[in-house]
Amino acid sequence: MSSMKQTKFQKPKKVLIIRFSSIGDIVLTSPVIRVAKKQWSAEVHFVTKSSFASILEANPYVDKVFSFRKKLSETTPLLKREKYDLVIDLHRNLRSFLIKLALKKPSVSFNKLNKEKWLMTKFKINQLPNIHIVDRYLETLKPFNIKNDNQGLDFFIPGNKAWVESDLKKHFPSFDASNSNLLTIVVGGALQTKRIPINKVIAVAQQWNGPVALLGGPSEKEDGNIVVRKVNRKNVVNFCGSTSLFESASIVSFAQKVLTPDTGMMHIAAALGIPIVSVWGNTIPAFGMTPYPENPNNKILEIKPLKCRPCSKIGYDECPQKHFRCMVDISAEQMINTLCDER
Repeated sequence: MSSMKQTKFQKPKKVLIIRFSSIGDIVLTSPVIRVAKKQWSAEVHFVTKSSFASILEANPYVDKVFSFRKKLSETTPLLKREKYDLVIDLHRNLRSFLIKLALKKPSVSFNKLNKEKWLMTKFKINQLPNIHIVDRYLETLKPFNIKNDNQGLDFFIPGNKAWVESDLKKHFPSFDASNSNLLTIVVGGALQTKRIPINKVIAVAQQWNGPVALLGGPSEKEDGNIVVRKVNRKNVVNFCGSTSLFESASIVSFAQKVLTPDTGMMHIAAALGIPIVSVWGNTIPAFGMTPYPENPNNKILEIKPLKCRPCSKIGYDECPQKHFRCMVDISAEQMINTLCDER
């Protein structure tokens, strides 16, 4: 593998960006994609897992997307033909190392802060720098005089959203896109210790003065059904498992507010400019993955200090301590009051 040895400030003409997963992490790479295209006028390619390729295919700043389902061998021979000037590794794991090794091109890699995160999760020793992951991504390009354009995140929704607005009006007859009071609540989350407890979702939905759209994947469909049954109001609709990622994002784009845990949809909402109340369980904002950029319209709810938190940089299927205080101790009243706070 070649390290980055190009002349300082030389602009690459053709670059490959590596980020394999997941939704939120890929959305967080969008400023790098944009500045590479605009500030370098480069041809920008991206390699990722097949399940996330559509996000990048919708991005007009990406010229070509390579993807694989299971093995790198599905795509590495194709990458070798492209003759890149620079490989930008925003994943930095064994697989990304193997791609760089195979391509033998100049490369740069971002700092994952694995040691610092390990110290924080295992011993609660905080050596984490106060820097967002987006800015760490952009730091990898400093040798090329890349500058943050301060345009935030990108998320592009293909096609016309008019049918989504029409569908929302069918579910919520009083819905007005020009003066929306729609609340979207993200029920889903990759792991249980990131999810807002269902009883709190129910309480917030009961108290919100307006329509409520519940978002999540197929595995959250029954949780959404429980919320609808318990709230027993026609203006609470379960979209979990019945909408695609882009359809869910379209619903978010019509929302007044979004209530979400630390999920990919949180970053999509940030990209769409929708005010966010993010609720943090086992992960912490100090890991540098809060809604980007910092915005007074976005609010963070977390319990601190809590001796067992953070327990993981990713999450678990259940609380290791069995009490789940990081979420349980955040009341539904705090959530609704923060949602209604316009300051």
